[in-house]
Amino acid sequence: MSNELYKRIFVIVCDSMGIGNAEDAAKFGDEGANTIKHIAEAKNGLDVENLEGLGLGNLGDFKGIHPIKAQLGTTAALREVSNGKDTMTGHWEMMGLKVEKPFKTFTDTGFPEEFIHLFEEKTGRKCVGNYAESGTVILDKYGEHQIATGDWIVYTSADSVFQIAANEDVIPLEELYKACEIARELLMRDEWKVGRVIARPYVGTHKGAFKRTANRHDYALEPFGDTVLDTLKAGSFDVVGVGKIPDIFVNKGITKGIHTVSNEDGMNKTIELAKGSQHGLVFVNLVDFDAVYGHRRNAIGYGDAIEAFDRQLQDLMAAINEDDLIMITADHGNDPTWKGTDHTREHVPLIMYSKTLKRPKNLGLLESYAVIGATIADNFNVENPGIGYSLLKELERD
Repeated sequence: MSNELYKRIFVIVCDSMGIGNAEDAAKFGDEGANTIKHIAEAKNGLDVENLEGLGLGNLGDFKGIHPIKAQLGTTAALREVSNGKDTMTGHWEMMGLKVEKPFKTFTDTGFPEEFIHLFEEKTGRKCVGNYAESGTVILDKYGEHQIATGDWIVYTSADSVFQIAANEDVIPLEELYKACEIARELLMRDEWKVGRVIARPYVGTHKGAFKRTANRHDYALEPFGDTVLDTLKAGSFDVVGVGKIPDIFVNKGITKGIHTVSNEDGMNKTIELAKGSQHGLVFVNLVDFDAVYGHRRNAIGYGDAIEAFDRQLQDLMAAINEDDLIMITADHGNDPTWKGTDHTREHVPLIMYSKTLKRPKNLGLLESYAVIGATIADNFNVENPGIGYSLLKELERD
C-alpha cells in the first residue's frame, strides 16, 4: 500500500453539469447545447470562486468564470465514448464500461399494453398515465385521481425509465417498492428492458400542493461486467456510495451506501466522511442539479445550486487530508435552456484537486469518462477490468 499516491479519492458527480461541445451532439439532437454556459448567461454570470480557482474557466467560455493561469486543480474535458446520454451510461463509463447498445426507451409510445396489463395483474392496481411527462406535471394531472381510486401513476421520459408515482398517504412505501421490484422483473424481457425502474413517492392532498419526498429508490439493471468498484472491493478497499450511486450500480462493488435527501445533504455527508478514516473511494452523486433544476428547465435555480455547491466545496477542500484527492465531474449534460426536458449530449468537466498537487494544469480534451476509474485503479494498484487510461502521472504530489 505504500506506493499509493493517495489514500482516499473523493469522486463527486455534479449530475448533468455538462460543458457543451460533444462532436456527435447533432446525432442526439443536441448541437449547441451547453449546460454551464447557458446557465451562466441566464444568471448574468456565476459566482463560483472555488471552482474558478480550480480551473473551471479554462474548460469553456462561461460568463463570470474567468480562465486563470495559476489554477489550483488539474483539469480536463472528457468526451463520452458510450452510446447514450443517461445516468447509468455516464456512471458506468466512468468506472470502465463502454455501453455500445443504448438502453431501450418508450418516450414516444409509452409502455406496451401487454406489459401494463401484467403489471396491473401482479400488483392488484390499475395504471393511469403511461406516457413521457415531467414528474411534477403528471402529479398535478393524476394526483387527485390517485387519492380517489388508488391507481398507480406511471410514466416515462426521454431516459430509459419506468417511473411509478405513489402518494405516501394512499399507497404505503413498502407496497410501492414491491411494485417496483415486480416491474423490474417484468422489464428484464429484451423487448422491454429499460435501464431503471424508479419509485417516485410524494405527498399532498390537491393539485398544486403535491410534492415529491426523499424516499425515491432506483431499481437499475446490474452492470454487464466488472467495474473498478468491483476490483477495489475485492482488494479490501472502502467503496462508499453516497446518494444514488449504490442504486446505479445495484450495490455491485459498494461496501457502504449512504442515503441523501439533497445536494446540500450529500455534500455535508461527504465533508463528514472526509473527517473519517476510510481507505479507498468515496463516490458521490449530487442529483438535484439534474432532477430538480435540469429536467424542470430552471436555469436560475440550477445556477443557484452550482453556487451553493461551490461554497460547500470550500469546506470539503479544507477537510481533506494531504494524501486525499478530489475529482469533480458530471455524467452527461442537461441544459435547462434547451428544447424539451431531456438530458443533453455534452463533454463533461474533470477537476482534480489535492492539497499537495504539483504543477496543476489543463490537460485539454481527453477520450472517455473512463479515465476517472482507470486513475483510481492505478492509484490503488488494482486491476482496471474495462476501458480507460490512467492520469496518475499527471497528479504528482509534493
